Amino acid sequence: MIFIFIFFYIRNKKLLETVTKFHRGTKTERKLVLKLLKAGFPSKTIFHDLYLRNRSENYSQIDLVLATKVGIIVFEVKKYSGWIFGKGNQNKWTQVLAYGKEKYYFYNPILQNKKHIEDLKTTLADFQNIPFFSVVVFFGDCEFRDVSLIPNNTFLTKSPRVIDVVKKIIKENEPANYKSKRDVVYVLSEAVENGNNKEISERHIKNIKDMLGEDRIFH
Repeated sequence: MIFIFIFFYIRNKKLLETVTKFHRGTKTERKLVLKLLKAGFPSKTIFHDLYLRNRSENYSQIDLVLATKVGIIVFEVKKYSGWIFGKGNQNKWTQVLAYGKEKYYFYNPILQNKKHIEDLKTTLADFQNIPFFSVVVFFGDCEFRDVSLIPNNTFLTKSPRVIDVVKKIIKENEPANYKSKRDVVYVLSEAVENGNNKEISERHIKNIKDMLGEDRIFH
């Protein structure tokens, strides 16, 4: 049994390394990379853990991008258990645990990914003419309860259905008009490479902490 586990571990590691490294992103993000690869999407079309300089001269961190013939699919990856409540236009969504006894709030992942797409569109003129699709993927033992008002070209899914969502997007949309695929690949690859820059990743973490302001709360 242990030899089978080792075999699959080594095989998955080699496959994953055609796109990313084990230290990049989260475990659930890397699981999604593997899902895409095993579904037949070429490694050169998958970009993981991107750090994108935005208009405020800070960096946006994007979990995963897939370049397809119909446009750019941008993924936001979450891992939650319990019941999930929320609407596409609300700032906060709710996680409910212990049959309603515990409630936690988190930033709307649809709005979060919308901002990522807006930042991405500003990096290349060609992106203004290419369709973008937002896919929010939930890993973990969670259940969507009263989740609604999902915008156009936006999809919400649990991890087992994510490949179905990607195939649906590709099937139901016309081929995109890429003026320069080389420029698209360059911008996305450069954003991935930014994640290898320790100064950039540390600066991003510092900006997130500063935005949350937790170090300015005294109990």
